[in-house]
This record gives sequence, C-alpha cells and structure tokens, in this order.
Amino acid sequence: MELSAAINGRRSTRDFTAQAVDDQAIRRLIDAAVHAPSASNGQEWTFTVIRDQGLLDRISEAAKAHMLTILPAGPQSDRRRTTLSDPAFHVFYHAPALILIAATTPAPWVVEDCALAAQNLMLAAHGEGLGSCWIGYAQRYLESPEGKDALGLPAAYVPVAPIIIGHPTTMPAPVARKEPEIRWVG
Repeated sequence: MELSAAINGRRSTRDFTAQAVDDQAIRRLIDAAVHAPSASNGQEWTFTVIRDQGLLDRISEAAKAHMLTILPAGPQSDRRRTTLSDPAFHVFYHAPALILIAATTPAPWVVEDCALAAQNLMLAAHGEGLGSCWIGYAQRYLESPEGKDALGLPAAYVPVAPIIIGHPTTMPAPVARKEPEIRWVG
C-alpha cells in the first residue's frame, strides 16, 4: 500500500468480527512498530498482547469505573459519563486483540517514542486490512497500580497506547478534516 493511501485511509475501527488475529500478523504489526524512531535510539518499549476475552471484559469494567471517578465536571464529561455508565458499553468494542505499548522505564520522551510506535502499528494494521483504535478510556486505568497488576506489568512500566486490533466488519467512512492552521515564521 502506498504511504499516503495508508495515512489517508486509516480509520479508528470500533466494530469487529469475532475472527482471531493470527500470531504472525501481530508479529508483523509489532515489527512495524519497532521501526519507529525513538529518542537516542533507546527503544524503551514493550508490547503486551491480550486475547483473553474474559480478561478484556474485566479490564473494560474496571477501566469504566476508574474513568467515572476521575472525569472532571463539564458538558464533555457528562457525555462520557453517560457512555461509561452504560452496562452494554465495552471499552474494547469486543475486539479480538489488544496490544498495549508501554515504556519499560519512566525516562524522558518514552511517551513520545511509544506514540510513534503506535502510529506505525496502526498504519501497518491498515495495510494488512485490519482495523485498529487507540483506546483512551483504558489508558488511565492501565497506568494505575491495579491496571498494571491486571496485566502483570512491572510497577516501573509506563502504559502509553492500548490499541485494539481486529478484522473490521466494515471500514469506517472518512471524516472531514479541518483546514490546518499554519504559521510561517521567518
């Protein structure tokens, strides 16, 4: 797939078939991720793959409860509170796999490094015909001691990018993009 087609065609997918994503496909996605740049070539990241639906269900419930305790007041939070309070809402959208990209140490720029790896992983998923979505609702819970414990992560790890992966039932339609604000200096 041509690069601009991948960049312009990738969408956040939230509707998946039950078909599993095979090990080799997941390894190819992670291989793409580790080719991202990292500060001083530190490559201080790790990839945790979760396919156990029972575990994903438990983390979904815990993440929803956690988010409800930390959401600030306001109209945006009210909308999110409604979503998170819905017993039928699953933060992972019943995707067959979650890949958590975490930094192995709380060093400078590791969050940026992991975010770059996440973008590579999501673009590679699109290139393979898979759907992906970064799940912000799970992020804060997975950063907590309870969240790290749920996945057996060492306390020093910094969870950055929980990304669901699966075979999409349909590809989401493109969404309009705002005209960028560009400032030219000099």
